[in-house]
Formats: sequence, structure tokens, C-alpha cells
Amino acid sequence: MEALETVDMAELILHSHELSTMINHSREVSEYIHAKQRMEADEEAQRLLALFERKKAQYEDVQRFGKYHPDYDQISKEVRELKRKIEMLDSVQAFKRAEDNLDRLLYQVGRTIADAVSETIKVPSNNPFLEAKSSGCGSGGSCGCSIKKRS
Repeated sequence: MEALETVDMAELILHSHELSTMINHSREVSEYIHAKQRMEADEEAQRLLALFERKKAQYEDVQRFGKYHPDYDQISKEVRELKRKIEMLDSVQAFKRAEDNLDRLLYQVGRTIADAVSETIKVPSNNPFLEAKSSGCGSGGSCGCSIKKRS
């Protein structure tokens, strides 16, 4: 029986630091940081986000009683409208796009590492469509799932 060559844990950690440095110097991280700074400098975005936090606290308060609370419908409506206003701001949209792009990069790196070990390893993502591609038991058995090789 042939012995497998193993890598020292310290060497793995060193390479992981190199990888994290490469990721930190990527276009995706640069765009994320720029978009976040732009959103943080957007006075309207900050005003609406602060208002949203206050409304969200009110919503959580009435949520305890649900639809039976006298202000439930009004506060629910205000939270939805405020959320929509925030989502319509250019700086917030740019930040969300940059965040999604960075999440995709991190998922792809994690997926590449996981697939190098086994295709059945789950890799979490903030995108449910990416997770759906990689979830399941991997056996393709009675649960109806199957894991397909990613390109």
C-alpha cells in the first residue's frame, strides 16, 4: 500500500493566507468597498436606513401580537414602503450588485476547494440558487436529489 503524502497544517494555513490576500486584491472586493463607501456617503440612504431601523423596531414590537395589534397593518405597510424606497436608491443598488458579485466569487472559491475533496460537500451561499445546485445528500436516491459535476 502506497503512503499518501500529507501537507503540514502550517503550510495549508500559509496558502490560505495567500488566497485571502489574492481575494482582497480582486476586482470584486475593490468594487464592494467602493460601493459600500458610496452608500455610506449617500446622505439620503443613511437617513432612510436610520428611519428603517426605527420602523423595524416598531414592527418587531407589533409583530408579537401579529395582525391583532391595532397598528400592525400601518407599520407593516410603512416598513415595506421604506424598504422599497431604500432599494430604489442608486447607491444601494450598486452596493447590492457588488455584494452579490463578491458573494459569487467567494462561493466559487469555496466550491472549487470543496469539489477538490468531494462533490458532495455543501458550500453555503447567500444566493439560494447557488445553494440549490449543491444541496442534497449526493446519492441521488429516494430523496430525489442528485449532484452534478460543475464546470
